[in-house]
Amino acid sequence: MKIKLLLAATVACVLGFSSCSNESVKTIPVYGWQGEGEEATEASIQSDFQKWKDHGLVGICYNAGGFNVEKHARAAKIAHATGLEYHAWIPAMLKGDADSTWYAVNRKGESAYSVQAYVPYYKCMCPNNPDVINYLVTEYSKIAEIPDVDFVHLDYIRYVDVILARGLWEKYGLVMNEEYPTADYCYCDKCVADFKAESGIDIKAVEDPSTCEEWKQFRYNRITNLVNKIAAAVHAKGKKVSAAVFPGPDSYAKKLVRQEWNKWDIDAFFPMNYNDFYLEPASWVGKITKEEVTSVNGKKPVYSGLFICHDWQNKANIKDPEGHGLTPSEIGEAVRGSIEAGAAGVALFTPANMTDEHWAELDKAIQVKR
Repeated sequence: MKIKLLLAATVACVLGFSSCSNESVKTIPVYGWQGEGEEATEASIQSDFQKWKDHGLVGICYNAGGFNVEKHARAAKIAHATGLEYHAWIPAMLKGDADSTWYAVNRKGESAYSVQAYVPYYKCMCPNNPDVINYLVTEYSKIAEIPDVDFVHLDYIRYVDVILARGLWEKYGLVMNEEYPTADYCYCDKCVADFKAESGIDIKAVEDPSTCEEWKQFRYNRITNLVNKIAAAVHAKGKKVSAAVFPGPDSYAKKLVRQEWNKWDIDAFFPMNYNDFYLEPASWVGKITKEEVTSVNGKKPVYSGLFICHDWQNKANIKDPEGHGLTPSEIGEAVRGSIEAGAAGVALFTPANMTDEHWAELDKAIQVKR
């Protein structure tokens, strides 16, 4: 009998039915951010989702046209049928057609409704405006009511970049070694009045507002308050909330876009650890992830966002930094660094930009011996 059992165990080991050593393999969770193309069909979405699922994705943060309930319902249903968790990815503060009174005002007194920083689509609303808050809470709640939506995924839940990431300066012909009035928001009448009531400080009388710590904290709090109101509404629908955030938060997110995101009442964080945007090597991803995990005391999952360079063989000749990103040879280092720093997994921006070479390296990187 003992011989038969030994032979059975040996056969099972050879066939892979049981472990032949004390080691087991853990697969790192992978998510993706992906926008829906105008020509997308049910068949094309299903094909993409299945491909990404086969390469290890466990969930998708999917932008199906903003607050379009019908499109999110379609994509979420396909995601579930494919075995993917669905995060309805929707930018918050950008809106091109809101009432003109909803928009943030910069230090020069210019409304984002009529004058935008950097690019025309930066028509950013004020997070302290009651009408804006009510609109966003209402619209995200509608998305949360879609049966197959697991998470509402917040993006652009912030102010305009008062300072751009270093890697983008040349693209926009800027040197941003301080906060400039054109991109410094929000100085609308309500924000100025509310801050004075709260702190006793007239921010318009301060020579250099960037030195006023109370003014910084006031704006961090405006974003936090908005996020938490949205989160409370979504949670009341029985759904969860995740968000794409800037790295940090202390090193970048607070300084660049006023996101003190470690204080948000949400369920998962997806920091955009896009090293090329900060002129940093792939090794930086692990270092910044360590800060991020520490900032939430390890109590909530952090999924390290990785920016993928599609045309990686031509990367050296691409002038636009938004065409840069991780090459296949850098994927392993970025993934390992993230996980060793305590990340719960990684997120790809975007899975559609992954080449066969990227997938091959990712497939190896997400298999971890325990």
